[in-house]
Amino acid sequence: MIRLIAPLAALIATPAMAAGWEISLRNTDFVVLLSFLLFVGVLVYFKVPGLLAGLLDKRAETIRAELEEARKLREEAQELRASFERKKAEVKEQAERIVAKAKADAEVAAQQARVDLEASIARRLRGAEDQIASAESSAVREVRDTAINVAVAAAGALIAKNLSAEDAGKLIESSIETVETRLH
Repeated sequence: MIRLIAPLAALIATPAMAAGWEISLRNTDFVVLLSFLLFVGVLVYFKVPGLLAGLLDKRAETIRAELEEARKLREEAQELRASFERKKAEVKEQAERIVAKAKADAEVAAQQARVDLEASIARRLRGAEDQIASAESSAVREVRDTAINVAVAAAGALIAKNLSAEDAGKLIESSIETVETRLH
């Protein structure tokens, strides 16, 4: 180390003397220069620049690795995003299919409801027509029965008025014979 200081001091002293500097420990500029050179010499002796370069290289390698990892993560994120967008499109398409199917099903159900309603109305109309026909036939039967009863009553009254006892006896005998022949 002393071998380095002497030539270094000689190199520095020559320009310093030419500039009019005084080489003495009383000159603060000279002392600061010597201290700086000594500090730089100690740093070189203990290989601090190599250590700093190694640390910087190590840090640069770490940064490169982090950048590479970040690039890979970015690519994975882009792939994942593309996958999600594909899935989103598939889900949207599936939702549209479901909505279309639901609309079609609703239309089919509405048409079926219309058909069922029309069938129900037709059934009720037939039932009403059957009831009307039944009521009509019942009314006709009642009118006929009433007409028959009135005719029989009128005929009975007329016969009772115009028929003698002898004719009534003959009618009764004739009726009994008719009944006997028909029953046997």
